[in-house]
Amino acid sequence: MRTSGVLLPISSLPSAYGIGCFSQEAYAFVDFLEKAEQTYWQILPIGPTSYGDSPYQSFSTYAGNPYFINLEDLIEQGLLTKEECDQVDFGQEADKVDYEKLYLGRFDLLRKAFERSDVLTNDGFRDFCTQEADWLEEYAQYMAIKTHFGGKSFMEWPEDIRLRKEDALAEYCEKLSEDINFYKYIQYEFYKQWNRLKSYANEHGISIIGDIPIYVAPDSADVWASPELFQMKDGKQSAMAGCPPDGFSATGQLWGNPLYDWDYHKKTGYKWWIGRIRQCRKMYDVIRIDHFRAFDQYYSVPAGQETAVNGEWKDGPGYELFEAIKKELGEVHIIAEDLGYITDSVRKLVADTNFPNMKVLQFAFDSRDSSGPNDYLPHNYPRNCVVYTGTHDNETLMGWLDSITPQEVKYVQEYLGLESDEPKALCRGLIRAAQSSVADYCIIPLQDYLYLDNSARMNTPSTTGGNWQWRTSMECLTDALADDIRNMTNLYGRYLK
Repeated sequence: MRTSGVLLPISSLPSAYGIGCFSQEAYAFVDFLEKAEQTYWQILPIGPTSYGDSPYQSFSTYAGNPYFINLEDLIEQGLLTKEECDQVDFGQEADKVDYEKLYLGRFDLLRKAFERSDVLTNDGFRDFCTQEADWLEEYAQYMAIKTHFGGKSFMEWPEDIRLRKEDALAEYCEKLSEDINFYKYIQYEFYKQWNRLKSYANEHGISIIGDIPIYVAPDSADVWASPELFQMKDGKQSAMAGCPPDGFSATGQLWGNPLYDWDYHKKTGYKWWIGRIRQCRKMYDVIRIDHFRAFDQYYSVPAGQETAVNGEWKDGPGYELFEAIKKELGEVHIIAEDLGYITDSVRKLVADTNFPNMKVLQFAFDSRDSSGPNDYLPHNYPRNCVVYTGTHDNETLMGWLDSITPQEVKYVQEYLGLESDEPKALCRGLIRAAQSSVADYCIIPLQDYLYLDNSARMNTPSTTGGNWQWRTSMECLTDALADDIRNMTNLYGRYLK
């Protein structure tokens, strides 16, 4: 069955208080997708973000982002007043997220709601804490202690608590017990609201594609609580993740994430990864795994390096990991993000798992690529893949068309068989090329349906500041746009009632 969907991060939704969240606007977007006869809503990771605001660098693999909690729901519960929320400065630009102001204003409101909630006597809260005990306790401890030390990375904490020595942990847990309960409360509200939204989407025929980073952040509850899972020594990283130098970056990309100790994971039967996928399957209908190629081989940079030049490729767990997941959980609907430097062994791993991989149209017309048949051109697609016009890391289609060479624009025009080289016509032609392809799944970023330029770009890799900010408005989600998307979806047979 060929299907289609829209990529829009939660943070990019319109809402009243500075960032997209689980508000009525999120439910309205589900209604918009239903009207447009879409099958999927793809989002970005929804964990709590750290420095740099990237959803791919989260304080926890399991926890949810406090910014996505709908304050209006807390107002309805009588835990906050509208006046209290309206008095907070969340930023002046409705089409951009101001993360600094969010950080300064959001937690004070959540703290007030917690203190007024009497949640510790709530059976639902107690049940949640029991059900999520495997990760919740350690996450709440980590956040409370981190807050106590002024937000410093756990690697800068005193050695006794950095290494979770028993006496020190007991002391901090007693001293910070109220803060620990506060962070548990935030997760209770997050999951309650997220589960309600996901249920609404599913009831209206919309499946959620969730997105998970392959790696965890170096400053995270995961690394602090379970350093044995990673290539660590005395609580410090011995190697870092990244990618090697290429035509786009002479020094490569140094991401800094801790690398997995795959020998340890193998000894445990991949217990941690099975648990992670089990949790994700509860949260999403489909799981997109970012940087899938690192399961085959990963790029390892020694700790202390300032660039990725001196790294080397090392073997990952390969198909054995997914055999273990399938044995424990059965079939799991996963999309493999296999972009970047791809080898025959990566292709084999993707084929062996039978997961659909990704095809990005913006990569199809690069005049620098003369290595052979271009896998990103639609006539080369297999059925078992997901076609995108672009992802969160790409320019918008309109921005991309403005930045490529005249030779590449001509190539796009000729490939699409269009007489006009006007950007909007080319953009629409590219969306049609994605929709009409044999790919089983077609996901289009909302920005491309709206013909927006790079002012609406979500992220520019290897840059800091100015990313993850774009937001749409309710005025953009018109009936005319839904009709247009629906007509194209049906024209190319991507919706079956």
